[in-house]
Amino acid sequence: MPSYDPNNIFAKILRGELPSYKVYEDDKVLAFLDIMPRSPGHTLVLPKAPARNMLDVTPDDIAHVMTVVQKVAKAQMKAFAADGVTVQQFNEGAGGQVVFHLHVHVIPRKAGVAMKPPASEKEKPDVLADCAAKLTAALTG
Repeated sequence: MPSYDPNNIFAKILRGELPSYKVYEDDKVLAFLDIMPRSPGHTLVLPKAPARNMLDVTPDDIAHVMTVVQKVAKAQMKAFAADGVTVQQFNEGAGGQVVFHLHVHVIPRKAGVAMKPPASEKEKPDVLADCAAKLTAALTG
């Protein structure tokens, strides 16, 4: 397996070199909105530790990521009046991974509404800011 690249886009977001719409952060995990969401509120949850994917992350770090995934999913149900949540995680190129820092997609869903295709449309900043405010309020309230 190739080694971790510290210059991947998520590593740059973690270091504060690139902006993001943060919705949750603690000492081990960062959660922020996907700028090309498949539905409103589509969130990425990732460990702060350098892990290429779930094949090389520590058990403690992946456990904490999944704890936060559940917390985000519950908040999405409330914030977006979702009917369900899709959780996706990809490993290596053959598994569909595009950015090689472990991340989990948490996507709020409405019954009968299809998700947009992956990476198909960049969302407007004001829409992302509104979604981030709603989700942050649900996470903290």
